[in-house]
Amino acid sequence: MKILDFRSDTVTLPTDEMRRAMAAAEVGDDQYGEDPTVNRLQELSAEIVGKEAGLFVASGMMGNLCGVLSQTERGDEIILGELAHLFQNEVGGYAVFGAIHPRTIAQRRPCPELADIAAAIRPRAYNFPRTALLCLENTHNWLGGAVITPEETKAAADLAHTHGLKVHLDGARIFNSAVAQGVDARDLTRHVDTVQFCYSKGLAAPVGSIICGPRETIERARKIRKMLGGAMRQAGVIAAAAIVAIDTMRDRLVEDHVNARRLADGLAAIRGVSIYPTRVETNIVAFELDPSVSGERFRDACAADGLRLSSYGGNWRRLRMVTHYGLEQRDVDSALEIMSRALANVRGPVETHAD
Repeated sequence: MKILDFRSDTVTLPTDEMRRAMAAAEVGDDQYGEDPTVNRLQELSAEIVGKEAGLFVASGMMGNLCGVLSQTERGDEIILGELAHLFQNEVGGYAVFGAIHPRTIAQRRPCPELADIAAAIRPRAYNFPRTALLCLENTHNWLGGAVITPEETKAAADLAHTHGLKVHLDGARIFNSAVAQGVDARDLTRHVDTVQFCYSKGLAAPVGSIICGPRETIERARKIRKMLGGAMRQAGVIAAAAIVAIDTMRDRLVEDHVNARRLADGLAAIRGVSIYPTRVETNIVAFELDPSVSGERFRDACAADGLRLSSYGGNWRRLRMVTHYGLEQRDVDSALEIMSRALANVRGPVETHAD
């Protein structure tokens, strides 16, 4: 039985070209800045998003953490949407390592309302923390892969800069956003100070992310990476796969978006599922199960039939499926058949959830 893994685009496997590049990679000690493949990856990545410099990191969370800590001081405050991945899913790292205070604002759309951002900026006074940084997310995970437009990014960044704030963009899936909108990635990153994006999600590299921004900020981020235990040695072995990923895997993301919409349309036709297919813009499909459905039983029934999916916040009635390299149209159709069978068999008493 083929396992259909829709939990995340992090489960992708490297392509044959990536494996060959890894085997042949020219390497050196990256902590000394002497790994030529890492250096090439950093330069190429920074150019793609229109920034001066880049720093290869182990994960998106490390990239976000380096982005936040390199632009704040202990005791500062950062502004985030209440559904931001940085706030919901990254273990409060900026608070633990940087003594940074998060101020969350309402999140009805991927880009928070300008009025809410403005209202969250503290006056300069001795009894307030300094508002130092605005954090945005594009695409937005908790909002089903929805995108922020270039115009929205510019408006939010202009507001922040007018008040002396820096802007960090969690662009883990920034190329999904660019492809969905038919724009260059630079159009989505031009007005922010730093941006993090992942090689190991839709681009299918086995590991790694990058933080890009002004050279001075990236040098500060390099020291923070070291402090976090993230300095690497002959990292060119994995950087080689990331180079192949950004060279060959960006354009094919449109296939994932087509499959995601097919999945969403199919889910809309299944009794017991609540979904708005027109809200599916990229490769993330978010949907909810009716109260009459046992979420855990549905999950288990799907898993028994070879389908893996994930939940938002551990609530197995609000679910997420992600299309990615390695999943084809026939896999989407098979997944829909599995879920239809599962839903027919798991209707039961209404559940209650602590969250």
